[in-house]
Amino acid sequence: MTSDLDLLAYRERSVDEPQGAIVLLHGRGADENDLFPLFDILDPERKYVGVCPRGPLSLPPGGAHWYIVRRVGYPDPETFFPTFSAASRWLDAWLASKELSPERCIFGGFSQGCVMTYSLGLGKGRPRPAGLLCFSGFIPKVDGFEFDLSGLEGYPVAIGHGTYDPVIQVDFGREAQARLEGSGADVTYRESPMAHSIDPGYLGEMKDWVAGVLNA
Repeated sequence: MTSDLDLLAYRERSVDEPQGAIVLLHGRGADENDLFPLFDILDPERKYVGVCPRGPLSLPPGGAHWYIVRRVGYPDPETFFPTFSAASRWLDAWLASKELSPERCIFGGFSQGCVMTYSLGLGKGRPRPAGLLCFSGFIPKVDGFEFDLSGLEGYPVAIGHGTYDPVIQVDFGREAQARLEGSGADVTYRESPMAHSIDPGYLGEMKDWVAGVLNA
Protein backbone atom coordinates (compact mmCIF):
# COMPACT_ATOMS: atom_id res chain seq x y z
CA MET A 1 0.00 0.00 0.00
CA THR A 2 1.46 3.34 -1.03
CA SER A 3 1.21 6.60 0.88
CA ASP A 4 1.90 10.26 0.14
CA LEU A 5 5.41 9.70 1.45
CA ASP A 6 6.01 7.59 -1.65
CA LEU A 7 5.23 10.45 -4.03
CA LEU A 8 8.81 11.73 -3.92
CA ALA A 9 12.12 10.02 -3.31
CA TYR A 10 14.07 11.72 -0.54
CA ARG A 11 17.16 11.61 1.63
CA GLU A 12 16.86 12.36 5.32
CA ARG A 13 19.30 13.44 8.00
CA SER A 14 17.91 12.13 11.25
CA VAL A 15 18.67 13.60 14.66
CA ASP A 16 17.73 12.64 18.18
CA GLU A 17 14.70 14.51 19.51
CA PRO A 18 14.45 17.11 16.72
CA GLN A 19 13.39 20.60 17.74
CA GLY A 20 12.30 21.43 14.21
CA ALA A 21 12.99 20.64 10.58
CA ILE A 22 14.77 21.98 7.51
CA VAL A 23 13.59 21.01 4.02
CA LEU A 24 15.95 21.75 1.12
CA LEU A 25 14.91 21.52 -2.54
CA HIS A 26 17.56 21.04 -5.22
CA GLY A 27 17.94 22.87 -8.51
CA ARG A 28 17.31 21.77 -12.08
CA GLY A 29 19.13 18.61 -13.10
CA ALA A 30 20.40 17.75 -9.61
CA ASP A 31 18.94 15.35 -7.03
CA GLU A 32 18.36 14.81 -3.33
CA ASN A 33 22.11 14.55 -2.64
CA ASP A 34 23.03 17.97 -4.00
CA LEU A 35 22.08 20.17 -1.04
CA PHE A 36 22.37 17.49 1.63
CA PRO A 37 25.81 18.70 2.87
CA LEU A 38 24.25 22.08 3.69
CA PHE A 39 22.59 20.64 6.79
CA ASP A 40 25.94 20.45 8.58
CA ILE A 41 26.48 24.15 7.80
CA LEU A 42 22.99 25.36 8.66
CA ASP A 43 22.59 23.14 11.72
CA PRO A 44 26.01 22.05 13.04
CA GLU A 45 24.56 21.21 16.44
CA ARG A 46 22.09 18.77 14.86
CA LYS A 47 18.98 20.19 16.49
CA TYR A 48 16.76 19.83 13.44
CA VAL A 49 15.84 16.90 11.26
CA GLY A 50 16.70 17.60 7.63
CA VAL A 51 15.30 16.25 4.39
CA CYS A 52 16.00 16.71 0.69
CA PRO A 53 13.28 15.46 -1.69
CA ARG A 54 13.96 14.69 -5.34
CA GLY A 55 12.09 16.46 -8.11
CA PRO A 56 9.62 14.06 -9.76
CA LEU A 57 10.56 14.71 -13.40
CA SER A 58 13.40 13.16 -15.42
CA LEU A 59 14.17 15.45 -18.36
CA PRO A 60 17.04 16.23 -20.74
CA PRO A 61 19.92 16.77 -20.23
CA GLY A 62 19.53 14.54 -17.18
CA GLY A 63 18.97 14.64 -13.46
CA ALA A 64 15.75 15.48 -11.64
CA HIS A 65 13.55 18.50 -12.36
CA TRP A 66 10.56 20.17 -10.72
CA TYR A 67 9.02 21.58 -13.92
CA ILE A 68 9.81 22.23 -17.58
CA VAL A 69 11.55 25.52 -18.31
CA ARG A 70 10.20 27.33 -21.35
CA ARG A 71 10.78 30.88 -20.12
CA VAL A 72 12.63 31.93 -17.00
CA GLY A 73 10.22 33.28 -14.42
CA TYR A 74 7.24 31.44 -15.88
CA PRO A 75 7.21 27.70 -15.07
CA ASP A 76 5.36 25.46 -17.51
CA PRO A 77 1.86 25.04 -16.00
CA GLU A 78 1.36 21.47 -17.26
CA THR A 79 4.33 20.26 -15.23
CA PHE A 80 4.32 22.81 -12.41
CA PHE A 81 0.84 22.03 -11.10
CA PRO A 82 1.27 18.23 -10.84
CA THR A 83 4.63 18.73 -9.15
CA PHE A 84 3.21 21.30 -6.74
CA SER A 85 0.39 18.91 -5.83
CA ALA A 86 2.73 15.96 -5.30
CA ALA A 87 5.26 18.02 -3.35
CA SER A 88 2.53 19.51 -1.14
CA ARG A 89 1.12 16.10 -0.28
CA TRP A 90 4.56 14.62 0.29
CA LEU A 91 5.66 17.53 2.49
CA ASP A 92 2.53 17.39 4.63
CA ALA A 93 2.93 13.63 5.05
CA TRP A 94 6.62 13.89 5.90
CA LEU A 95 6.03 16.55 8.56
CA ALA A 96 3.20 14.50 10.01
CA SER A 97 5.47 11.46 10.17
CA LYS A 98 7.86 13.50 12.33
CA GLU A 99 5.03 14.93 14.42
CA LEU A 100 6.13 18.42 13.46
CA SER A 101 3.99 21.36 12.37
CA PRO A 102 5.00 23.62 9.46
CA GLU A 103 5.57 26.37 12.04
CA ARG A 104 8.57 24.34 13.26
CA CYS A 105 10.03 23.98 9.77
CA ILE A 106 12.16 26.08 7.42
CA PHE A 107 11.78 25.57 3.67
CA GLY A 108 14.76 26.32 1.45
CA GLY A 109 15.92 25.77 -2.08
CA PHE A 110 18.26 26.66 -4.92
CA SER A 111 17.20 27.71 -8.43
CA GLN A 112 14.15 25.57 -9.37
CA GLY A 113 14.11 24.44 -5.74
CA CYS A 114 13.90 28.09 -4.70
CA VAL A 115 10.91 28.55 -6.99
CA MET A 116 9.21 25.58 -5.33
CA THR A 117 10.15 26.94 -1.89
CA TYR A 118 8.27 30.17 -2.57
CA SER A 119 5.33 28.19 -3.97
CA LEU A 120 5.08 25.67 -1.14
CA GLY A 121 5.70 28.28 1.55
CA LEU A 122 3.54 31.14 0.30
CA GLY A 123 1.07 29.52 -2.10
CA LYS A 124 -2.57 30.28 -1.37
CA GLY A 125 -4.07 27.64 0.90
CA ARG A 126 -0.70 26.24 2.01
CA PRO A 127 0.34 26.21 5.68
CA ARG A 128 3.13 28.72 6.21
CA PRO A 129 6.48 27.48 7.51
CA ALA A 130 8.63 29.26 10.08
CA GLY A 131 10.76 30.91 7.39
CA LEU A 132 12.17 30.61 3.87
CA LEU A 133 15.73 30.24 2.56
CA CYS A 134 15.76 31.30 -1.08
CA PHE A 135 18.88 31.00 -3.22
CA SER A 136 19.16 32.10 -6.87
CA GLY A 137 15.49 31.80 -7.77
CA PHE A 138 12.31 33.79 -8.30
CA ILE A 139 8.69 34.08 -7.23
CA PRO A 140 7.03 32.31 -10.17
CA LYS A 141 4.26 33.53 -12.40
CA VAL A 142 1.97 30.66 -13.41
CA ASP A 143 -1.52 31.17 -14.83
CA GLY A 144 -4.01 29.97 -12.24
CA PHE A 145 -1.55 29.85 -9.33
CA GLU A 146 -1.98 32.36 -6.52
CA PHE A 147 0.21 33.48 -3.66
CA ASP A 148 -1.03 34.62 -0.26
CA LEU A 149 1.22 37.42 0.94
CA SER A 150 -1.11 38.60 3.67
CA GLY A 151 0.02 38.51 7.28
CA LEU A 152 3.72 38.65 6.39
CA GLU A 153 4.60 41.39 8.87
CA GLY A 154 7.99 40.41 10.32
CA TYR A 155 8.03 37.08 8.49
CA PRO A 156 11.64 35.87 8.05
CA VAL A 157 12.91 35.31 4.51
CA ALA A 158 16.57 35.04 3.50
CA ILE A 159 17.41 35.66 -0.17
CA GLY A 160 20.79 35.17 -1.80
CA HIS A 161 21.59 35.80 -5.46
CA GLY A 162 24.65 36.10 -7.66
CA THR A 163 25.10 39.50 -9.26
CA TYR A 164 26.50 37.83 -12.40
CA ASP A 165 23.99 34.99 -12.57
CA PRO A 166 23.48 34.15 -16.29
CA VAL A 167 20.77 31.54 -15.64
CA ILE A 168 18.35 33.43 -13.40
CA GLN A 169 19.30 37.09 -13.52
CA VAL A 170 19.75 39.00 -10.30
CA ASP A 171 16.75 41.20 -11.14
CA PHE A 172 14.56 38.24 -10.12
CA GLY A 173 16.10 38.25 -6.65
CA ARG A 174 15.64 41.99 -6.36
CA GLU A 175 12.03 41.70 -7.46
CA ALA A 176 11.35 39.04 -4.82
CA GLN A 177 12.97 41.20 -2.16
CA ALA A 178 10.88 44.23 -3.10
CA ARG A 179 7.65 42.27 -3.29
CA LEU A 180 8.13 40.55 0.05
CA GLU A 181 9.34 43.65 1.87
CA GLY A 182 6.37 45.49 0.41
CA SER A 183 4.18 42.88 2.10
CA GLY A 184 5.91 43.42 5.44
CA ALA A 185 8.32 40.47 5.48
CA ASP A 186 11.65 40.72 7.30
CA VAL A 187 13.95 40.01 4.33
CA THR A 188 17.66 39.31 4.76
CA TYR A 189 19.05 39.97 1.29
CA ARG A 190 22.54 39.37 -0.08
CA GLU A 191 23.98 39.80 -3.56
CA SER A 192 27.34 38.20 -4.19
CA PRO A 193 29.75 38.75 -7.10
CA MET A 194 29.25 35.29 -8.56
CA ALA A 195 27.29 33.32 -11.14
CA HIS A 196 24.52 30.74 -10.57
CA SER A 197 25.53 29.27 -7.23
CA ILE A 198 25.28 29.75 -3.46
CA ASP A 199 27.75 32.06 -1.74
CA PRO A 200 29.54 29.97 0.94
CA GLY A 201 30.06 33.06 3.06
CA TYR A 202 26.38 33.94 3.07
CA LEU A 203 25.49 30.31 3.70
CA GLY A 204 27.72 30.33 6.77
CA GLU A 205 25.85 33.34 8.12
CA MET A 206 22.59 31.47 7.73
CA LYS A 207 23.44 29.21 10.67
CA ASP A 208 22.54 31.98 13.10
CA TRP A 209 19.53 32.97 10.98
CA VAL A 210 18.17 29.41 11.10
CA ALA A 211 18.69 29.18 14.85
CA GLY A 212 16.96 32.53 15.34
CA VAL A 213 13.95 31.52 13.27
CA LEU A 214 13.42 28.12 14.85
CA ASN A 215 14.16 29.28 18.38
CA ALA A 216 11.87 32.29 18.18
